[in-house]
Amino acid sequence: MLLASASASAERAGSSSSTGSSSSKGIERPHQAIAAQVKINYSSTGKGGGGSGPLASTDSSWTPPPCWYAPEWSATEFQQFRQGVYVSAVHDPDLPNDVRGEISDENQKYAGDNYNIDKEKEGMWWGPQYNDDAPLADQMKCDKDPFWVKKGETPDVPEAIKPETLAGLAYQQMQVPGTRVSLAPAGASKVNLPTWAWLDKADFKPVSVTASLDVGGFHAEATTTATADSLSLDPGTDDAQVLPASGRCAINGDGSIGEPYAKGKGNETPPCGVVYRRSSGDGTFSLRSTATWKISWTGTGGAGGDLPDGAYGDDQPVTVQEIQAVNR
Repeated sequence: MLLASASASAERAGSSSSTGSSSSKGIERPHQAIAAQVKINYSSTGKGGGGSGPLASTDSSWTPPPCWYAPEWSATEFQQFRQGVYVSAVHDPDLPNDVRGEISDENQKYAGDNYNIDKEKEGMWWGPQYNDDAPLADQMKCDKDPFWVKKGETPDVPEAIKPETLAGLAYQQMQVPGTRVSLAPAGASKVNLPTWAWLDKADFKPVSVTASLDVGGFHAEATTTATADSLSLDPGTDDAQVLPASGRCAINGDGSIGEPYAKGKGNETPPCGVVYRRSSGDGTFSLRSTATWKISWTGTGGAGGDLPDGAYGDDQPVTVQEIQAVNR
């Protein structure tokens, strides 16, 4: 494994920066600073417009893939890469001799097989890739030196990229519609009277993101889809009652949530809403609406499954006033 100081040396020599799903943030990892990330392509459908945002998994134990191995170099490219590492190390006066020696020994190991140049059309060298949004300790699980893989084969390595890896990365890229709800009656809400809340069906169409990797004859892809499941209301004060009592407003058959308020319904119970029990005084209450999304994915070769639910919410101010009685 290349040492971090060697990576820094090659980076100073002007080698490639990350072009993949994550970007270098100056953290020194094996190979990261001296090799370009393999580019993963993303495409999406159905994402929200203004107010949209990223999903957060409702399962705190689930995280997107922190690192993976992917085909990165042809034999000729790998030869150039390794020789570049060696030249950078030789000309770095700050590099300790033992590190320089390790790089030389490692290069000789690959040079002994002539970097597999005689097998140029038969395979590729795979290397580690990193997700900068993951904890560094998790990223460092991919500490294996570059290795040769024949075309059409997937190496028997736990972190080798596969459709499930891409599904998790697609999940990380997903943007869903905002949840700022329509409220009625118009103007300030009234103490002890229901405030209606709803979202139109156009706001909650399914959202999909496809992540794909095509390099050197290797192809894998996965499409991750989020489907709205419910909307939860948090009134922003304990002196309030949510409707329904569970606080979770179900998705209607047409994809909408709740029911729009209509004149004359002021005393009816809305299918989704809040009853405030005290005024907000000179301020406002922060009503938070959080949508829960069911997550599924399909991938290359018929792979597929479910991922943990995701959630995204917005806050909006609500003014609540006492009902003013008029004496005649």
